[in-house]
Amino acid sequence: MTNAPDSTKAVVIERVFDAPIDLVWAMWTHADHFKAWYGPDGATIPVADMDVRPGGRRLISMQMATPNGEMRMWFTGEFLDVVPMTRLVYTESMSDEEGTILRAADMGMPPGHPDTTEVTVELADLGGRTTMVLTHAGVPADSPGAMGWMMALDKMTALVGSLS
Repeated sequence: MTNAPDSTKAVVIERVFDAPIDLVWAMWTHADHFKAWYGPDGATIPVADMDVRPGGRRLISMQMATPNGEMRMWFTGEFLDVVPMTRLVYTESMSDEEGTILRAADMGMPPGHPDTTEVTVELADLGGRTTMVLTHAGVPADSPGAMGWMMALDKMTALVGSLS
């Protein structure tokens, strides 16, 4: 595991899952598994196109009901580092449905929010259990994005528990 970055500029979450490492890896790398847990409570993932290899692209669509009606957001990125069962690093940017990156400021994000952020997932095998450290650099620890990650990882915890 690496040293945690400044928590004011990154979400850093550590979890221990009661599941084998191959199942936790699959949650991040297989579209059907990813769609089942990703996003905050109430969100669905109708699209998860993921070419999980260095240089591979990802395009994710998140949909959820809001007081103003249905909202759909798109995210795109590139896989930078893929070490099976150990490490996954990818970029993430808000985009349109074609994967064209949109400026964070144009999407209503606060001043200084980067157009592209970086997600690192590090896994360690604990003999039937798995430690995961998630770092989302560029997203403040006290942001709505951090809360979204906590909700999503709670869903992942329940899902891997039901599958292992």
